Amino acid sequence: MKKATYIILLCAAVALTAGCADEKAGGSMSEKVYTALTWRDDAMEYDRAGQMRIAELYYRKSYEILKDNPSQDWDIYAEAGYRYACMLYQRDDMEGALAVVNEMLDKAEGQKEFPTTVRTGLLSLMAQCQLHLAMPEAAKQTFAKAYQNELTVLGGEEKGDFNLAIMCSNIFYSLFEIGEYDEAKKWLDRYECEILACEKFGIGDSALIEEHKGSIALYKARYLQATGRMGEAATVYAAIPRSRIFLGENMLDATGYLMAAGRYDEAAYWYEQSDSTFLTTIGTETTFDNIVSYLSPRYFVYRKAGRTDKALAMADSICAHIDSALVHQKKSDAAELAVIYQTHEKDMQLANQRFTISLHRLFAVALVVILLLIAWQLWRSHIYNKVLSAKNRHLLAEIEKQERKEQQAIEQLNAEPEATLTTEQQLYRRLCTIMSEQRPYTNEALNRDTLARLLGTNAKYVEQAIRECSDGETVGDFITRHRLEYVTHLLRTTDDSISLIGELSGIPNRATLARLFRNAYGMTCSEYREAVKSKATE
Repeated sequence: MKKATYIILLCAAVALTAGCADEKAGGSMSEKVYTALTWRDDAMEYDRAGQMRIAELYYRKSYEILKDNPSQDWDIYAEAGYRYACMLYQRDDMEGALAVVNEMLDKAEGQKEFPTTVRTGLLSLMAQCQLHLAMPEAAKQTFAKAYQNELTVLGGEEKGDFNLAIMCSNIFYSLFEIGEYDEAKKWLDRYECEILACEKFGIGDSALIEEHKGSIALYKARYLQATGRMGEAATVYAAIPRSRIFLGENMLDATGYLMAAGRYDEAAYWYEQSDSTFLTTIGTETTFDNIVSYLSPRYFVYRKAGRTDKALAMADSICAHIDSALVHQKKSDAAELAVIYQTHEKDMQLANQRFTISLHRLFAVALVVILLLIAWQLWRSHIYNKVLSAKNRHLLAEIEKQERKEQQAIEQLNAEPEATLTTEQQLYRRLCTIMSEQRPYTNEALNRDTLARLLGTNAKYVEQAIRECSDGETVGDFITRHRLEYVTHLLRTTDDSISLIGELSGIPNRATLARLFRNAYGMTCSEYREAVKSKATE
């Protein structure tokens, strides 16, 4: 009765596990990956539409569904996690972004499937977070790691890679902004070398090369200016062809140098030249970032240059853009909050549906298990007496059959020429010979290290030989099998007590012997001895 109670409890546990499987897994692995992919794609759509809070929500959901087991799809996990960390960084949650980056880098350690470009991006983002958290020394080291990671992919410096050049440019600017001028200069030099390599190998069109050359010259001018070498800075700036300043964002970099040099009229000129590029963007995306980046500095330049009328006009424009940005922000916030609310509602509905399905499955599985238990108990009661009389004889035949099979396998292995055997098979053959002739298993302290010493080899090789030549057995299983075979031998050939046989076989604890023997042969030592005697008298 006690045994039946244990079986019922075990089956109930199985029923609970089966019923909750759907809730725990959320479906199969492929379903998780599909869900993560869908959420990441949704996040990218919202990201492109400028709905950053919704994008962050979906990036987070995509990242979190895979973070416990990212090997399901390293690409989706890496991209979603990196973009989520970037979103946290953009809204100034540096600690949150750094926590995500650290967790991802820990999981990516030693994983070749993790995208190398994302690893570089995570290291760069970590360095930016460290700069914002006033950790400049840590940021320098992290920037260097990101750079080395990229060099590993490229195979060295000066290979003509624009991505590496842009990385060096960004690192220079980040360190320059916090006043780390000497360190920043090293990255500026690397930036220049990489662009010259691009030009040398014909990588990229001429306009792109010219734009980067302009950026390099402007950065040099600003570096010289910041380190007090005003004359050299002015010479470098004067040597820059105007055509290069017109490219990309070089006009704004030029205004930065000119404003610091007090040349406000020239700075105002370049701001006006940038109208077609940057003010067009401001007109379509009225945000506070655009106001701070483009309009406010322009007002300051006009005022310093003494252009009062233009300064006042720019002030009016800034006020109008602030009002427009407030309206735009309110509409955007309302739309994003509505979508976030709808998303949470859908998630709750889905969770409730999964819970209901899991509950129904639990009841169904429990009912089936109960019915099976009742049927099993009735069947067992009916045939118990009949099976009991034949059980020991059948088990004895199976044991003897298995022992003959194992003996034949060993004999066949011994008959094979040594030249045809693998290293593991040779080692296993020697091991079987030692076990048969020396019976080291009679020592209860025998372990893989002892076997290795007997064979004059390494314990790992012993473990590998046993695993490959004995159907995946561990060293412990191998030793236990030989001990139990010796127990059966003594039970057949002697009248010694079971306790003494256990000691002679290397299993001095009788309870342990009983457990191991029943697990291996399905009967007790006494039942085995009786079955042997019964067979002998037939």
